[in-house]
Amino acid sequence: MGISKGGFGSGVGILATPLMALTLPMSQAAAIMLPILCVMDLAGIYAYRGKWSRENMKLILWGGILGVVIGAFTFRFFDDALLRVGIGAFAIAFVIYRLSGDHTAPPAPRSVPKGLFWSTMGGFTSTLIHAGGPPLNVYLLPQRLEKVQFVATTVLFFTVINYVKLVPYAWLGLFDARNLTTSAVLIPLAPVGIFMGVWIMKRIPQESFYRLCYAMLLVVGGKLLYDGIRGWGV
Repeated sequence: MGISKGGFGSGVGILATPLMALTLPMSQAAAIMLPILCVMDLAGIYAYRGKWSRENMKLILWGGILGVVIGAFTFRFFDDALLRVGIGAFAIAFVIYRLSGDHTAPPAPRSVPKGLFWSTMGGFTSTLIHAGGPPLNVYLLPQRLEKVQFVATTVLFFTVINYVKLVPYAWLGLFDARNLTTSAVLIPLAPVGIFMGVWIMKRIPQESFYRLCYAMLLVVGGKLLYDGIRGWGV
């Protein structure tokens, strides 16, 4: 998770919670991950301080916080398998759509309706299973931001979202002693992963970086789709 968040704007890091959920209930896995994510975010903010897109942040933070509120009040009603299938299928469809399109087209402009919608979806899915990356990427990737600015924007977005999520997670009773103890044991690895990701990102050319982002999104989508279908017993 740290390497992914530090170098690729979440990307394949969203596999962390589903992988942990192979041996734990999804809600417990999410609760263990959140304090770790908060520490990673502080390291990420330090690494990318001041390099995010201020124009995008003015818009997507409002949608992201709204998504957290919606996720908090619906947390108990969503089936894990259905959520994974939906996010996974969507991520795969988005990658296919983008790669089959006109690669000579200019970068997509910022859009208030699209930005609010996809950032709200990002905050919502992040609240449920820490999988806010694919929806947010739908809005940010087509803009073709410079790679450092892209990663920095996602780092700041999810820093705010993760700290806001602490309130509903506490309200839902997810921070028991066992979960917090497990988080504390794992936290020392968080900044290590972040700075490894920064080191890797700086050594990847811009075009290769975006190809890798799409590839990781495809892998993530396939994994979530597979887990969701398996959860249905299909």
